[in-house]
Amino acid sequence: MTDTVLAWLRDRGAESIPHAGGSLYDHLGRVADRLAAHGAGPALRLAALTHAAYGTDGFPTSLLDVARRAELRALIGDEAEEQVYRYGGCDRGRTWRALPSSGLIWSRFTGHSEAPTPEALRAFADLSIVNELDVYERSPEIAEKAGDYFRSLFPTWSPVASESVLADARDVLKL
Repeated sequence: MTDTVLAWLRDRGAESIPHAGGSLYDHLGRVADRLAAHGAGPALRLAALTHAAYGTDGFPTSLLDVARRAELRALIGDEAEEQVYRYGGCDRGRTWRALPSSGLIWSRFTGHSEAPTPEALRAFADLSIVNELDVYERSPEIAEKAGDYFRSLFPTWSPVASESVLADARDVLKL
């Protein structure tokens, strides 16, 4: 299935979309590989590989209109697509600081919040952290601009993120 997803990303032009450290295609692959190294299951790995399909709060370029969710669902499965939708739709300003205490993820697509299951919340937190670590490592500008924010934020996510991903963040961010 991974080859099919990679072909889908190439067909959508992900290889030619600039992103920190090269192309969006490269970034998506690195995030999926890093989560796999942390023991992520198949659905989260597929979600990581397509996590910017609908754009994100921090990266507005999309590969697929959110109104066409069924297309991505058919490609990667229901669970993975739900994670992509949650991640891409996250209103970071309303969500990230309060996440460990509220357990809520606010959607920039709908304006509503949801309280995902503990497993889905952990997947969201792990994907969010790993995504930002990849960008941080490859963009000195982003590291300078957002490093202090990440260093203050990610340690507070210990109730919701996996220990392996938090250890990675501590190492990369020099916490």
